[in-house]
Amino acid sequence: MKTPPVWKGFCQTPDHSALGRDRSTTGFGLAGGNFPPIPPALSVSFSVLSTDSVSSARSGRLVLPHGTVETPIFMPVGTQGSVKTLHPAEIEELGAQIILGNTYHLWLRPGHELIREMGGLHGFTTWQKPFLTDSGGFQVWSLAKLRKITEEGVKFQNHLDGSKMLLTPELSMEIQAALGSDIAMLFDECPPYPCDEVYAAKSLALTTRWARRCKDWVSANEPRSGGGRQLHFGIVQGSIYADLREQSARELVELGFDGYAIGGVSVGEPEHEMFRAIENAVPFLPLDKPRYAMGLGTPPQILEMIARGVDMFDCVMPTRVARHGVAFTLDGPLHIKNLIHARDPRPICESAHPHVAGFSRAYLRHLFRAGEILALRLLSFHNLHFYLRLAAGARESITAGNFPEYKDSFIRRYTRSENT
Repeated sequence: MKTPPVWKGFCQTPDHSALGRDRSTTGFGLAGGNFPPIPPALSVSFSVLSTDSVSSARSGRLVLPHGTVETPIFMPVGTQGSVKTLHPAEIEELGAQIILGNTYHLWLRPGHELIREMGGLHGFTTWQKPFLTDSGGFQVWSLAKLRKITEEGVKFQNHLDGSKMLLTPELSMEIQAALGSDIAMLFDECPPYPCDEVYAAKSLALTTRWARRCKDWVSANEPRSGGGRQLHFGIVQGSIYADLREQSARELVELGFDGYAIGGVSVGEPEHEMFRAIENAVPFLPLDKPRYAMGLGTPPQILEMIARGVDMFDCVMPTRVARHGVAFTLDGPLHIKNLIHARDPRPICESAHPHVAGFSRAYLRHLFRAGEILALRLLSFHNLHFYLRLAAGARESITAGNFPEYKDSFIRRYTRSENT
C-alpha cells in the first residue's frame, strides 16, 4: 500500500552529528573558545524554486548574511535571545534555519548597546545562523493600557520598572541594527480586534508614514549583519478590511523592501478573518520577495497559509503549550498530564524525534507532576521538531508536486478527534 504523502519523511531528522558533540569550533561548545570569523555574504537574495499547480504554495531559497533559509520555514521564537528551555545546539540539531528575537524585550533588558558590544545577537547568544527581529510594534499593541500612540512614536511605561519610554521608527531601526539581525522588521502600529474601518484606516496611514521613516533611516545608515547587508521587511496592516489590506500592500511595495509580512493577525479575530487577511494581501505582493505571516499559528493553519502563498512563520505556541504539558502529534494535541497517560508505555507519537521517543507517556506525565525541568525541555524539543518537520514536509511535497495531498491528509488526521 502506498504511503500517504503526509507520513513520508515526517520522522526524519537533519543530518547532524549527535547531541553533545564538541562544538568548540562553531561557537556552541559549553567550554567556550574563540569563534571563527563568519565569511562575508556575497549577496542576499530570494528565489522561488517550485510552485504548486493547484494552490499558491511555493518553495524558495532565501540567502542571508548568516546562512541560507529554505522556505516554507517555521522560525522558533527566542524572545530574550533564547528559545525557552533549549540550548542553541539543540535548536540546530532540530534543523532550525533561522530564529526570531524580540526587539522590545532585548532593548529593555539587557539593552541593545550591550548586545552590540558583545558582537550583536550572534556573538551574544552563540547562535550563528540567521536571526529575524521584530520591530516592537506588536508588544506596543499588547501594552494598550500603558501606552500612547503619537506621530512621533509610542510613549509607554516600561513593564519592568515603570519608567517612561519612547519608541520611534528610527529608534526601532537603530536597535535592530545594533542587534545585527539578518532581517529587521519595520516599526508599525498593530490595530486591535475588533476596530472600526475609520480607526483601521488611520492606523494604516500612520504605519505607512512610519515605514517611510524607517526606510529613510536605513538608507542613511546602511545597517549590516555579519558580512552582509541587513534586510528589512515591511508589514501589511489593515485589520479585517480588504480594501485597506490591498492599499497597505500596494503602498509598501511602492516604497520597496526586501520582503513583506502580514501583520495584525492572531490578535483575537476568528480563524476565517485571519485567512481573509492573508488572501487580501498576498495577491498584491511581489512574486520575487518572501512573505511572512507574523505570530502564526496551529499546524493546520500553517499549511492553509502555505497554500495561500506564505513562506515564513513564527509562533510561541510550540514552546508555550509544551511548558503546560501539551504535545503536538499527528493525531492532534496530546495533554500529557491527563490521568489516562499514567500507565501508558507508548512514546508521545510515532513521529517523535529519537531524542524524545525513548520516553514513555507515563514517564513524561510523572516529570510534569514532579515539577522536573526535563519535562519542559523534552516537550519543547518535541513540539519544535513537529513544527519544523511540518514545514520541511511542505517543502518536499511542493517540490514533488503533491502538496494538496500532503496538506489534506495531514489536516484530516490531525483534526479527526475533533470530528468524532
